[in-house]
Amino acid sequence: MEMNATYTSFVAVGDSFTEGMSDRLPDGTYRGWADLLAARLAGRAPGFRYANLAVRGKLIGQIVDEQVDLAAGMKADLVTLVGGLNDTLRPSCDMGRVRGLLEEAVARLAPTCTTLVLMRSPGRQGPVLQRFRPRMEELFAHVDALAAEYGALVVDLYGSPALGDQRMWDVDRLHLTSEGHRRVAEAVWQTLGLDAEDDWRAPLPPGAPARWAARRAADLRFARQHLGPWIGRRLTGRSSGDGLPAKRPELLPYEPPRP
Repeated sequence: MEMNATYTSFVAVGDSFTEGMSDRLPDGTYRGWADLLAARLAGRAPGFRYANLAVRGKLIGQIVDEQVDLAAGMKADLVTLVGGLNDTLRPSCDMGRVRGLLEEAVARLAPTCTTLVLMRSPGRQGPVLQRFRPRMEELFAHVDALAAEYGALVVDLYGSPALGDQRMWDVDRLHLTSEGHRRVAEAVWQTLGLDAEDDWRAPLPPGAPARWAARRAADLRFARQHLGPWIGRRLTGRSSGDGLPAKRPELLPYEPPRP
């Protein structure tokens, strides 16, 4: 992999993490780490082009079927691929199939770009992570192996205590806050060998512990607004991304969002 390069094009592939939930802009759209990274890369390369094919809720099979060939055909300098975590959170998950599909995606993308970036996704501290940790760590071990085989870079977000801090996660407990996305963008930036702006691993300052009543109220609100609908979609085979288009389906010159 060529380090510290001037990238003139970037394609992001994945699910809600790469789409940018829950980093919401004033107009209601999502920004996220990939948009933040694109903005910084555009400052280094006139005519910089960017596409983001990610759609929330997508499983690795859907990413392979709907995004990978499209991304490969764009022949961008830089491609990021993050997928498979939604599969690990399903009650029934064939990890052998997930590993095989992820390798298929990497094998298709790696020859078409200068730099392919994979990730070990962050995990929020709490009982959900503990329940699914074995699957997640199996997935991330496979990510490391694929990177070694195909010459990709790996951004290790999973090992960051700062990104595991509950304050880095939105009220849905599945998606990073704006500060979390900013740190992910910085982590990718540094993995590309570019000059650090700050320490993305730095812990948040100590906060006052939440009172018991406030914690219970937050738990009830989470269950009603987020957990219940999530379980309903799992039981009916639906996804939050059904029918939604990619946020930036074409590799076009980057333009910052309007304030």
